[in-house]
Amino acid sequence: MKEWHDLGKEMRRYINTETFPVAIKILKDEKEIPGGTRRPLKDLRVKMAHCQAQSICRKYGWTIAMAKEDLGCAISGYTYGWEMARPEGAIEFLTRMNYAADKTVALKMLQSFRTLEQGKCEAVVYSPLEWTKIEPDIILIYLNPAQLMRCIHGSTRRIGLPVTSSFSGRAASCTEGVLGAYLDQSPKVVLPGNGDRVWATAQDHEMAYAIPSSHLKDLVEGLARTHERGIRYPIPSYMRYQPEVGLTLPLTDIFQPGRGKIEA
Repeated sequence: MKEWHDLGKEMRRYINTETFPVAIKILKDEKEIPGGTRRPLKDLRVKMAHCQAQSICRKYGWTIAMAKEDLGCAISGYTYGWEMARPEGAIEFLTRMNYAADKTVALKMLQSFRTLEQGKCEAVVYSPLEWTKIEPDIILIYLNPAQLMRCIHGSTRRIGLPVTSSFSGRAASCTEGVLGAYLDQSPKVVLPGNGDRVWATAQDHEMAYAIPSSHLKDLVEGLARTHERGIRYPIPSYMRYQPEVGLTLPLTDIFQPGRGKIEA
């Protein structure tokens, strides 16, 4: 695991995220969950959504695994192949919440979700990348827009093509992000959805970035090479210039009430 740990530390060095990047493993057999991994139902006495497990991992630094019995989110139950599709229930929810104008639109929304085939995944493990217990399939990083820009610089340095993603504001980090990156084997920018914000405490300034683990080395190398040329985070501002303020008073008098006039 040392290579993953080292790459995680290097990435954090260049983008300095507020929370830990998350290593994610999609397991076909629940028996492959590593020892010492927490489970929501057994260890926390609650069922939860995938976005909550991701948040616990990135904020607490815990390794946590989700299987069908741990899940309390109907949409991700469907998209991860753990529940049979119940179109009528989803359509009712999407129309009742006014996400969809009518049942026809709601069905289109349901059909647009990225999904795993049933039987392809029995469990998902989330582990902090810098001390991950699993060989990841996907890396998920929560960051601000400037940090996201830097990650895209790193990801595109070798391929020369822009990152393409889709945005719905629904089933975002778990489905558009993690499953999108897993199924397409390409990076995905994520606009956290309402569930990410209500249940998983994603903040107003946060975006997310999901990449296949096979892309991580190129991303870190791209960050390092651009960093060498001064393209960095925190973003360095250009300040080596002389301000021109056009004052009729000396600068020492500006902040004295009632003294003169400042001309722009």
